[in-house]
Amino acid sequence: MKILVGVKRVVDYNVRIQVKPDGSGIATNGVKMSMNPFDEIAIEEALRIKEAGHAAEVIAVTMGPKVAQEQLRTALAMGADRAIHVETDDDIQPLTAARIFKALCDKESPKIVLLGKQAIDDDNSQTAQMLAAISHWPQATFASSITLDGDKATVIREVDAGLETLSVDLPAIISADLRLNEPRYVKLPDIMKAKRKTIDTFTLDELAVEPAPAIKILKTSPPAKRQAGIKVESVDELVAALKEKGLVK
Repeated sequence: MKILVGVKRVVDYNVRIQVKPDGSGIATNGVKMSMNPFDEIAIEEALRIKEAGHAAEVIAVTMGPKVAQEQLRTALAMGADRAIHVETDDDIQPLTAARIFKALCDKESPKIVLLGKQAIDDDNSQTAQMLAAISHWPQATFASSITLDGDKATVIREVDAGLETLSVDLPAIISADLRLNEPRYVKLPDIMKAKRKTIDTFTLDELAVEPAPAIKILKTSPPAKRQAGIKVESVDELVAALKEKGLVK
């Protein structure tokens, strides 16, 4: 059984985001980039499934410019068997990403496509659902537990009312939530070995994938600065201040 895992290059979650002066986006020059945290969890879960004897191969997939191969090397250092890079300098919309995964599923015939539930740069949380729709495969999103039994997967997911348990037939699309696992620490020897591994590279044309219509971002702006608070001496003064701001009647 093969497991296809999505890996996205994003600004590291520890970095303080800065907006470009012209409002055209966020500044990325000289900024530390890392694997999307939810995708790192997805890679870890795929490796655990393989180590439990339920899968034979874990394939990491990324889309983007050539520098995105850095994140594929991280996935290979964690233990992924192969890596695929769909190279493009254009921004990848969720539907385009879903179409790319569909083309790779047709090529690789995986039993599971394991994705992070969302990317921390755009927070769309759409690719897994779109891929399930165009593939006509069952989906189990926001997984906090995955158990395999033959050609079925039991997935526990967190919902507003508590926990929901789903049973899906394989092949299926599963997206990983934060509580699914804690990714392993990558050791230096594994990083060095990953540098020698081959990454298969494709273009959108080679996969016969038509990009989805682009979503145009008109402007990016930082959140408004938080206003300073005030101190009051009594409850009456507090009520009066709230009434003045129209917060109470």
